Amino acid sequence: MTNDQLIILVPKGAEYNAVCRGVKAATSAPLVFSIPVGVKALTQYLENDFSLSPSKVLIMGLCGSLSPKYGVGNVVLYESCRYGGEVWECDRIFTSQLYQQLKTKVALVKSLTSDSVVYSASEKRLLAETSSAEVVDMEGFAALNVLSQRGISVAILRVVSDDSQHNIPNLNSAINEEGNLQPLPLAWEMITQPIAAFNLIKGSLQGLKILQEVASKLK
Repeated sequence: MTNDQLIILVPKGAEYNAVCRGVKAATSAPLVFSIPVGVKALTQYLENDFSLSPSKVLIMGLCGSLSPKYGVGNVVLYESCRYGGEVWECDRIFTSQLYQQLKTKVALVKSLTSDSVVYSASEKRLLAETSSAEVVDMEGFAALNVLSQRGISVAILRVVSDDSQHNIPNLNSAINEEGNLQPLPLAWEMITQPIAAFNLIKGSLQGLKILQEVASKLK
């Protein structure tokens, strides 16, 4: 796969930094842009501030697992993304190209986009049963919805950083309307939920390491 007119979009912060470090080692480094977290914030960003018209956009980052089949560190490539009653398919040709390039290390999955952080194991089980999705994020559907309607081929490649069996902290109060993580509320949630915080930190560090490795293999 060539990177001609390919742009990578990654949630701002640690995920963006990991992908940037990875693409520096790629054969032909594509452009990487940071995006806000969440459906509403990302939709506003793509509609109002993202004026580029590349032929391909690859969404990268971390995700949560809804299935015991996928644990921390697993690399997943989306076939589709559900949000409410709607489903958007990822571009099949672009997705196939990525799969052929990474197939020994990647699984094809159905995903769900959530308006909020899915933090409890019980909610993950419920979402898996009601949506038939295998992973969850907060940006996939918004990216597909806006960019696909512009005629841009969209694929989504993520790394699981949160399995389906454990809780992570409820970080919803730490994300503002602009899709930014706020340090003080984030620190408070981590301090008051130490076991869940340990799960989050451990999974995120492992997921970010693999996210960087995957980004370095793009060519």
